[in-house]
Amino acid sequence: MPNLARDALKARPVSSLVPLLACLGLSLGSPVSWAEGFIDDSHGTLTLRNYYMDRDYKDDGAKTAAREWAQGVFMNVESGFTPGTVGFGLDVRGLLGIKLDSSPDRSGTELLPVSSSDKRAADEYSRLGVTGKLRFAQTTVKTGDVSIFLPFAFASPSRLLPQTFRGTTLSSKDFDGLVLNTGYIDRIARRDSTDYQPMSIASPNRRFNGAATSSHMAYVGGDYQVNKDLSLRAYHAEVADLYQQNTLALLHNLPLGDGVLTTDLRSFFSDEDGAAKAGKVDNRNVSALVGYRLGGHRVSLGYMHASGDTATPYVSGTELMGLSEMTMSSDFLNAKERTWQAIHDYDFAAVGVPGLRSRLRYVRGDHIELAALNAEDRKEREFQMELGYVVQSGPLKNVGLLARKSIYRNDFPGTAAFRDENQTRFLVTYSVPIW
Repeated sequence: MPNLARDALKARPVSSLVPLLACLGLSLGSPVSWAEGFIDDSHGTLTLRNYYMDRDYKDDGAKTAAREWAQGVFMNVESGFTPGTVGFGLDVRGLLGIKLDSSPDRSGTELLPVSSSDKRAADEYSRLGVTGKLRFAQTTVKTGDVSIFLPFAFASPSRLLPQTFRGTTLSSKDFDGLVLNTGYIDRIARRDSTDYQPMSIASPNRRFNGAATSSHMAYVGGDYQVNKDLSLRAYHAEVADLYQQNTLALLHNLPLGDGVLTTDLRSFFSDEDGAAKAGKVDNRNVSALVGYRLGGHRVSLGYMHASGDTATPYVSGTELMGLSEMTMSSDFLNAKERTWQAIHDYDFAAVGVPGLRSRLRYVRGDHIELAALNAEDRKEREFQMELGYVVQSGPLKNVGLLARKSIYRNDFPGTAAFRDENQTRFLVTYSVPIW
């Protein structure tokens, strides 16, 4: 990994870790005492991800395809915690992406960083993240390179390398049934980047001023497990001088007949924040997804309704955990959009093939307003197919295979960000403990 050390210095100055390491040194005591937790409870994992992505455009645009193939290597090492009332630890994450196939006329899948001058993808790119951590009781604080998987900013897993952030997070389980989360984030490491960058607002179809950046994002909230079948979620997030967002959600399971009825209600209420450098933000996004699980089958129907004057905002490079999460060709978060979806999931363990799963999904949005493109009452639709298998035994145990296909069409103007396309993705993943 030739660039890891260099990128570590760019991503996290050594001086910023001095206070943490000083505290760590004071807490260690004798090597025998701190080895009981810091070293003895440490573990490491090596993950390999081979990723092929093909966007075959079906409109009249100048670019006919974005098609690339790459290999990702992740090494994640996590220490335990030193003994005592307050325990200290250190995590290190090394990420490497290697180009296997690309060309200037079909780059831009976001699997690899691309030169703005000649559109050539880099042969390789890498990043090293260092995270200091401390634990007291059931509360854990992390600072440095951190991951966030929360409703308003879900670190996108949909490209070659995982996305991370720079900042400090706190997660507490000190109260029965309640997980409290709060944090302060000042930079984002995008999926196809080697360094940290200021955060901006996602702006496909020129919804907002996507060039405006924020100094930080601060958030607070939690998840409460009322009982084994009911959980509630509430968060408040502020992306300084861009927007603020409140999130409320309810998830419920109800045994019904021989199966289980599932209900997933989510809502996001968004307005501009501070200097409003991204422009006006005025959006309410509410959704409901109701499903029934029986045997290996799960059938779900959902509806999402956006109101207000603008699209639903989220941090560029992340995903919003709304009804349309994990769609492949569009985010279905345009202003005024009404979205319906139907999903059929099947777990083949029900017929004696554990590890094999499939999904069929149809999403349709209408009543769309694209103010910057002078377009109203537009429509979009996406049909997805997925088939995944994780090898259960033998020398290839834990090797994961995933094939995803989408067919996406819209009636947007030709300058829109989302284009008619047939998209295909193939992934092969393998994780192995290195100690």
